[in-house]
Amino acid sequence: MLEGWFLWFILFWVLTLVLLMGIGGFFMFRKFLKRLPKQDGKSDMDWEEYYVKQTKELWSHDQKVLLDDLVDPVPELFRDVARHKIAGKIGELALKEKANEITEDLIIRGYIIATPKRDHKFLRKKLLEREVNMSLYEHLFES
Repeated sequence: MLEGWFLWFILFWVLTLVLLMGIGGFFMFRKFLKRLPKQDGKSDMDWEEYYVKQTKELWSHDQKVLLDDLVDPVPELFRDVARHKIAGKIGELALKEKANEITEDLIIRGYIIATPKRDHKFLRKKLLEREVNMSLYEHLFES
């Protein structure tokens, strides 16, 4: 029979493993939901990939550096996913507007739209560091 500190040690690890598996399962389930096809037959991730591929040649080196700089506050573990999601939104805007190249304005608008509202505080801080005129984009923060 388990007694004393060893019992508490085992219970601690059982609870820790259950908690970690639950967190991992939550993120896997979210990814699964993003892969489910919508009514048009494509999933959210399929559309992101489509927009990135369609606008790949519109990106200049300077614009890629700008996107990397804007995504820099995101934790490294999630940075690639965030960069791809934001690039997809920027590509969507570029295709809708029939842009000939990706501009700083498109990057900033796509970045604001693709960023969850809970992260807008960090986004504003990063844009202010880059001395971006926030009055041009204030309506995007409200929608």
